[in-house]
Amino acid sequence: MAAHFDTEYQRLEASYSDSPPGEENLLVHIPDGNKSPWHHIENLDLFFQRVYNLHQKNGFTCMLLGEVFELVQLLFVVGFTVFLANCVDYDILFANKFVNHTDSSKVTLPDAFLPVDVCSASIRDNVAVMFVLMISGVFWLHRLIKFIYNVCCYWEIRSFYTNALKMSMAELPYFTWQEVQARIVEIQKEHQICIHKKELTELDIYHRILRFKNYMVAMINKSLLPVRFRPPLLGESVFYTRGLKYNFELIFFWGPGSLFESEWSLKPQYKRGGNRLELADKLASRILWIGIANLVLCPVVLVWQILYAFFSYTEVIKREPGSLGARCWSLYGRCYLRHFNELDHELMSRLSKGYKASSRYMNCFLSPLLTVVAKNVAFFAGSLLAVLIALTIYDEDVLAVEHVLSSITLLGVCITVCRSFIPDKHLVYCPEQLLRVILAHIHYMPDHWQGNAHRYETRDQFSQLFQYKAVFILEELISPLVTPFILIFSLRRKSLEIIDFFRNFSVEVVGVGDTCSFAQMDIRQHGHPAWMSEGKTEASIYQQAEDGKTELSLMHFAITNPQWQPPTETTHFISQLKERVQREATGDRHTLTSLSGSEPRSLIANFLAGPPSLASLHLGRDGSLTNHGPVGVSDGASALRSLSISSMRGSCSSAHRSAGHASSASRAMPGSSTDARTASSGSSVWEGQLTSLVLSEYASTEMSVHALYIHELHKQQSGGELSRHTWHRQDSDDSSDSVTEEGGSGGGNPNPRNPIPRSHTFPISTPITTPGPIPSSNSGPNPDRGTTPGQDVTPLQSNSQRRYGGNTDSVGPEGRVVRSARVPMGGWAEEGRGGRHPDTVPEEGSEDDMPPNIHKVT
Repeated sequence: MAAHFDTEYQRLEASYSDSPPGEENLLVHIPDGNKSPWHHIENLDLFFQRVYNLHQKNGFTCMLLGEVFELVQLLFVVGFTVFLANCVDYDILFANKFVNHTDSSKVTLPDAFLPVDVCSASIRDNVAVMFVLMISGVFWLHRLIKFIYNVCCYWEIRSFYTNALKMSMAELPYFTWQEVQARIVEIQKEHQICIHKKELTELDIYHRILRFKNYMVAMINKSLLPVRFRPPLLGESVFYTRGLKYNFELIFFWGPGSLFESEWSLKPQYKRGGNRLELADKLASRILWIGIANLVLCPVVLVWQILYAFFSYTEVIKREPGSLGARCWSLYGRCYLRHFNELDHELMSRLSKGYKASSRYMNCFLSPLLTVVAKNVAFFAGSLLAVLIALTIYDEDVLAVEHVLSSITLLGVCITVCRSFIPDKHLVYCPEQLLRVILAHIHYMPDHWQGNAHRYETRDQFSQLFQYKAVFILEELISPLVTPFILIFSLRRKSLEIIDFFRNFSVEVVGVGDTCSFAQMDIRQHGHPAWMSEGKTEASIYQQAEDGKTELSLMHFAITNPQWQPPTETTHFISQLKERVQREATGDRHTLTSLSGSEPRSLIANFLAGPPSLASLHLGRDGSLTNHGPVGVSDGASALRSLSISSMRGSCSSAHRSAGHASSASRAMPGSSTDARTASSGSSVWEGQLTSLVLSEYASTEMSVHALYIHELHKQQSGGELSRHTWHRQDSDDSSDSVTEEGGSGGGNPNPRNPIPRSHTFPISTPITTPGPIPSSNSGPNPDRGTTPGQDVTPLQSNSQRRYGGNTDSVGPEGRVVRSARVPMGGWAEEGRGGRHPDTVPEEGSEDDMPPNIHKVT
C-alpha cells in the first residue's frame, strides 16, 4: 500500500466573502462614513505584533526613546572606533613622546589628539576605513528610514490603544497582556478588525504574533535544523546563534524568494507535493547563494561583532569580573524549552524562575582538582595584591611606577575568577532534587536525565541549554565565520526535508492564514501515546511532537488563557487531566508521592490551597506577601507566603480585580481554576497589580504541578524505557541527503512502480514486512529498537494527514485512499460537505481575500 503523494492538498479556507457561507446575514453593513479606522486591517500579523511590542516596551515614549538611542549607539560605535584608530597619538598617550608646554609641564588628554586636518587626511587615505564608513553609512540610513516608518506605524498603534482599547500610555505599564488581549477580543465585535470571523479568540491572536516562531519551535522539536555537531575534541555540541537564527528566518519566512508570499500565506507551489524535487533544488540553490553572501560579508560582520562586544561587555567585566562565569539560557535552550503559542514575556518569566535552581545544579559539578588549583592561585594573587595595595596606601607615588596599576587590576580579576571555581562550603549536594525543581519551571527534560542527575553526561547536556555567559559571547563572535559553512554544507542538504515539512505541517485557518499545524495543539493529530495521549491520538511517528510538546503546550495555553474555549475533544482532555491531578494529589496513594524535595511538595500544597483572596493578603515590612486566610488552607502549604515583590517582577504587571467575576467565570473554559486572573474592574491600580501578581503566581504553580505530574506519569508508563527525544532520536544531520526509491537500486525497492524520492523526514511510502511480534507502543517510539522476524512495520505516514489542506489521506483496504476532514483547533466542519469542494478556486488576493472553503474553521 502506498500513499498518494501526488494528490494536491485541499484548503481549510472558508470563502472570499466576509463571513462563512450560510452566515452572510450575520454581517452588519457599515457605511463607509461610519467605518472604524481599524475595520478590516490588511496585515493583522504585523498589527498584533506591534500592539504586543508596544505593550512590552511600556508605551510609545519608551519605545521611541529606545529606537533613538539605538541609532545614536550605531553612530557612536562606528565614529568612536574610527576616531581611536586614526585621530589619537598613542606615543604621547603612553609617554613615549614629550610635549613642550609654555604654561605647564603636565600632559593633558587633548594633547594626544591629532589636529583635525591630519585626522581627516588619515581617514581619507585609508581605503579600509572608507569602505567601513560607506557600509556603515548605508546601513545607518536604512535604519533611519526604518525608524521613521516605525514611528508612524507605532503612532497608529498608540491611537489604537487610546481610542479603541481605552488605555492611556501612562496606564499601559500597569495592564497585563491578558487584559489587553481581552479588550482586543471584545472590540472585534464593534470594529471588525478581522472581517472573516465574527469573533476573535485568544488562539487567533497568538497565532498571528507567533506564526514564524511556532514553525521554528516545531523544526527544533523535530530535529530538522542543523544545530547539533560533533567537532573534533569537543564531542557533541550545539551551535545556534542570533546570526544563524537570522539566516534561517531570512531563508524560510521573509527574505527574497522565501517560502511565504506574505506574512500569513505560504506560496501555492509549496502546498503541493508533485514538484517537491524541483522546489528542493531551488531552495538548495538559494541557501547556497545566501551562504556565499554571508561568506563575502564575513569580515565586515565580524569586525562589527567584535566592536559591539567590546563596547558592551568591557565595562561590565571590569566592574564584575565574575560575570563571565555566570550562566544564561542559551538561544537553543529558549527555543527547545518554548511551548507552542508561548509569548516572549511568558517564556522569560518561566525561565527566570528556574534560573537560581539551574545555577545551583551546575555548581554541583565543580571539579575538585580545579577547586584546589583555584584556591592556591587565589592565595598567591591575593598576597601580591595585598602588598601592592599596602605600598599604595603608604605612598601614592607607587601608582606612577609603570604597570603597577595594571598589575593591581589584573590581580583583582584573577582573584575574582578563581573564586567562581571555589564552591560554597555550605552548598548541599542534591542534584536530583534540584533537577526536579528545574523541571517544575522549564517543563521539558529528557527521560534519561531522571535518576542520572549526578552524572557528568547529564550536566554536559543541560549546559547546552544553560551555558556560560562567556561561551555565549564567544559563539556570537565566531558566528560570522561558522554560519556560512553551516548554511552551505549542512542546511543545503536538508532542502527536501524542509520542503516536506512545510507542506505536511502547514494548515490554513479562516481569519488566520497558514499556520504550523503543531501550533494547533491538536492531541489527535500531533499527540504522543507515551505522553497521556494514548487512545486519543492518531498521529504516526512522523506526526508526533517529541518530548510531550503538544500536551504540555496545550496545558500551558489553557492555564494562561482560562477564557479560551477549545473544541470539545480538547476540553475533555484538559478537564480529565486537571481532575486526575486534583484527585491523585489529594489521595493517599498517587503519582505525585514520588516527587522528592520540599519545593515540589510545597508547589503541590500551594496548588491544592488555591489562590488566596485579596482581602486575606497584606504587604509586610520586608516586602513579602502574607496570607491571613484560614489556617487550615494555607498553613505550611502556600508558597505565596514566601513570595516577595522582587521575586515576582517577572510576572505580569497588573490586572484589576473583578466586580463581575461571575460573568467572567461563565465564559471560562470548563475545569479551569484560574478564571479570576482575567477579571477586571475599576479598583485601584495597586490593588489590581497585587491581585495580578498573586493570581499569576498561582497559575505558574498550577502549570508546574501539571508538568511534574505529566512527566512522572510518562516515566511510570514508559517502564524505564527511554522514549524519543532530542538527545536520543536519530538526527537527520548524519544523513540528510534525499534517497530515490528506484527499482533495483540500493537495497532494492519493494515497489519499483512507484519511484517516489523521499527524505529522512518524509513519510515512508511502503511497508516493511518481517516476521515477529509487534512491539507495544505504550512506551513511545524508540528508534534504537530493532525489528524481529515476522514484524509488520507500519509506514511512518500510512495514515498520514494531508497537512496543508487539513484533509487526512489514509490508506484503506485494497490500497484506496480514504480522505477525512481535518478541522484545526477551535474550528468546526461544515455539515453535509465532502472532503473536496467541487467549485473552482479563484486566485488569491490580499490577506482577507480568501479562496473558497473546503471546511469552515473559526
